[in-house]
Amino acid sequence: MLYKTLQWTVAPVIRAAWRPDFEGREHIPEEGPAILACNHLSVADHYFLALATSRHIATMAKIEYFMRPGLKGKLIGATVRGLGQVAVDRSGGRKSAQALGPSEQVLQNGQLFAIFPEGTRSPDGKLHKGRTGVARLALSSGAPVIPIGLTGTDEVLPFGTTRPRLAKVSVRIGKPLAFTKYANSLAPDRITLRAVTDEIMAAIADLSGQEYVDTYARRRQVNSEPPSE
Repeated sequence: MLYKTLQWTVAPVIRAAWRPDFEGREHIPEEGPAILACNHLSVADHYFLALATSRHIATMAKIEYFMRPGLKGKLIGATVRGLGQVAVDRSGGRKSAQALGPSEQVLQNGQLFAIFPEGTRSPDGKLHKGRTGVARLALSSGAPVIPIGLTGTDEVLPFGTTRPRLAKVSVRIGKPLAFTKYANSLAPDRITLRAVTDEIMAAIADLSGQEYVDTYARRRQVNSEPPSE
């Protein structure tokens, strides 16, 4: 209900103010599960991605949003739950992998699930190496992966700012990617997971026009950029 309320109230304001361009909306199915795999430039990515379809899109939200103390923390937790977000522990390893269970349930329920394979916002505007969670989710669920390339959202809400700016935003949606050739692989190895992830990232790069760099975004951020969201 909260998500629908925002679609009726906030979404028209965003459309009127920024007039974002959309290409390939027909690739998002009107029903049934699909994984929306998108580049990550800004916190604003979520808002413009949500305009691509009238369907509810579930995404991951860092687990801290669900656990903050005090009245403000409870309000934030209630909000992310009301939006249908899935908690993810970004400390890595097994804890991060556990988020794939609830994510897969979203897909099993025939819904849309959006994921940012880079894991965090790009610190330099380039497209960084994707983490293999998107491949695990695609292979375990059998859902098609729809690559999406966003441009301009980093100008709407750059790092370190809270006040949005007017900028030209484009959302390019690619054709669904199917990985049925791996359907019989009950436990895909790291080579398979990396190959699937790289194929998804290549499709995103074609849509976003970003330069691809074969390093993780978080690693570069820790060394030289502001902390991630």
